[in-house]
Amino acid sequence: MARIRKSIGEWNGTIINPGESRKVKLAVGEAYSGITVKIPIYIQRAYEPGPTVFVTAALHGDEINGTGAVRSLVQDASFKLKRGSVILVPVLNILSFDRHSRYLPDRRDLNRSFPGSKSGSLAGRMAATIFEEIVSRSDYGIDLHTAAVRRTNYPNVRGDMTNPAVRQLAETFGSEVIINGKGPVGAFRREACKVGCPTIIMEGGEVWKVEPGIVEAATLGIRNVLRGLDMLEGEQEKASFQVVVNTSKWMRAENGGFLQFHIKPGDIISKDQPLATNTTLLGSERNTVYSPFDAIVVGMTTLPAISPGEPICNLGRLPRGIKPDDLLRRRTKEAGLGERLSDDLASNVLVVEPSEEASANSDA
Repeated sequence: MARIRKSIGEWNGTIINPGESRKVKLAVGEAYSGITVKIPIYIQRAYEPGPTVFVTAALHGDEINGTGAVRSLVQDASFKLKRGSVILVPVLNILSFDRHSRYLPDRRDLNRSFPGSKSGSLAGRMAATIFEEIVSRSDYGIDLHTAAVRRTNYPNVRGDMTNPAVRQLAETFGSEVIINGKGPVGAFRREACKVGCPTIIMEGGEVWKVEPGIVEAATLGIRNVLRGLDMLEGEQEKASFQVVVNTSKWMRAENGGFLQFHIKPGDIISKDQPLATNTTLLGSERNTVYSPFDAIVVGMTTLPAISPGEPICNLGRLPRGIKPDDLLRRRTKEAGLGERLSDDLASNVLVVEPSEEASANSDA
């Protein structure tokens, strides 16, 4: 699919000159009442020409941590580009946002519907409009997400690291964890990359929340990307370490029960370390789940009541040659955002020390 470039300076009759900022609205469909549904967009242009970067949030309507991050940039009077343009979209999927839902009213996932079709389903038509009006004006993209319902994610960036431009964006964003992958077929970032608009996503936090630490991590990463493209003044802020995860694994429950967690989001763990102990409602231990490899805890459930096969935590396997102790020392030495975020996200789960028996098994 070829991309037809549109001008950043004109939006449905609204002219945005170099050095100006404007709030515009983009019609993406109609409600059941027949009323036109529009999404709000903030565009800032610098006097000096340069790249155009889009930043979108709430592609899944219940994932609003990114909405908080985009709003904070829009409301920040000191956020001034020195060159290029930004397209800031606090809520991309307004129909789902209004329903506090991941999905559209037709139960389709907008983030599996790109590049869309003007004569297709509701999701397809919305996707086609978004692609035509936002991606067509952009050179790069950042899409902000959270974990799914009843889960939380430690902040991480995801992108196709075989694409040099995507790799540069992902590394410049500054998160500790980068997960390598193109994304699912029909995903916004995957299809944007296909037409020549390198795009990454950030995952962080939970649905239905605006968490201060996640907003801080997102806005810091966005600023880092803009500074890396020489669009914004200031120095890039790097994490204490950065690892590229090529393999991840969801650990799942073997039995039903009530979990006692031994890890928190963002923990750096060693092979055979206890992750969670499954107990009865009266506290009798049933079994303990152990890590199959050295890893970082990318995400985990926030619901301790579990049934067989349900996910407990998502482990990002550490690349060969990278030792957990080395990363722990670097994070502790820096005492920066990463360590604070891990503690903040852990406030949503009860973490306890493993029993002596579980600890002994981990040393076996």
